[in-house]
Amino acid sequence: MPNENFEQLLQRVRQCTVCQANLPQPPRPVFAASETAKIVIIGQAPGIKAHDSTTPWNDASGDRLRDWTGIDRTTFYDVKRVALIPMGFCFPGYKNGADAPPRKECAPIWHHQLISRIAPELIILAGRYAQQYYLPTYRTLTEAVAQHNLMQSTKIVLPHPSGRNNRWLTRNPWFAEDILPRLKAQVARILQ
Repeated sequence: MPNENFEQLLQRVRQCTVCQANLPQPPRPVFAASETAKIVIIGQAPGIKAHDSTTPWNDASGDRLRDWTGIDRTTFYDVKRVALIPMGFCFPGYKNGADAPPRKECAPIWHHQLISRIAPELIILAGRYAQQYYLPTYRTLTEAVAQHNLMQSTKIVLPHPSGRNNRWLTRNPWFAEDILPRLKAQVARILQ
């Protein structure tokens, strides 16, 4: 909306009900953002723990992501430094014994409005849904992690840090050996 300040934009996101009819619970967008954030982390959608606590990445996946990035919990939740924006802003429910995919309505409505106002130095795409939305030229997440991260770019691609990806991590030891040290160094440089 013209002449809207960032706080007004955040308020509109918090009040979003676009996909209410498709959610198992009332909408509760879970995200954190400020115009000064130097890093934006784009994940899938809040899990039930994040939904209940209204804190993004407030689970074991968040612990692993913080370890991967080298960001301590205090800095991770310092909205002035790190923005946490999911592909789907509300808990999508369950499908086949796991969290359902993020709702597809959110990113087209909100991402450009938020990220263009933040202008981060680095965007971390955590998981296949973020990678497919932002870097659709790669056929697979593995291809994106292996190839895109070798380029000088403002975007880094990670597998989702869920325990469901332990097998992927075992099959791709180069991720921990090559990608994570570079990621940690880049994040540390940006946040210093």
